[in-house]
Amino acid sequence: MPAPDSPAAAPARAVLGLTGHALAFLTLRLWLGVRALIAGLEKYSAKITVQEPLLDPATGMPDPSGAMMDVEKKVYSLSHYHAVPDTLQTKFAAEPFLPDFLTKPFYAALGPALILLGLLLLLGVASRLTLFAMGLLYSALTLGLMLIGQDGGVSWLAIHIGLVALALALADHNRLALTRA
Repeated sequence: MPAPDSPAAAPARAVLGLTGHALAFLTLRLWLGVRALIAGLEKYSAKITVQEPLLDPATGMPDPSGAMMDVEKKVYSLSHYHAVPDTLQTKFAAEPFLPDFLTKPFYAALGPALILLGLLLLLGVASRLTLFAMGLLYSALTLGLMLIGQDGGVSWLAIHIGLVALALALADHNRLALTRA
């Protein structure tokens, strides 16, 4: 049996042929990819209110009186696209360092960029470049939140940027990817 620190013992410590560093990178790649993908998809969501028949709790059938109730549902559609909540958009509009000619294209690209970066990272396509682009996007979001005094959001984004930086530091251990770059 090889000594625990010998090169021959390394494969025994691997899980599914992946070293600890490769598993760490894969975990970060998956988390960051899912996080960006879901954040991008949520830009297309809305809560709508629909009327549905009131159900009789005993039978599960619609109430015979024809009573209706309002039910709030979450839906996704291109027509519901919103890059940032209206309250933040109003604050951004009042910030002189964020002119319309910069914010309007940024708002238009934010959702699609998050979805694209999330998918690329999940698939492992140009992971280093994708992570760097994700870091730049999170940095741009952080700048906007700093200018309007949203310190809580800045802190959350700082954590995301830290995870991106850690993933970049581990990128040499990229496995289970479509490309190795």
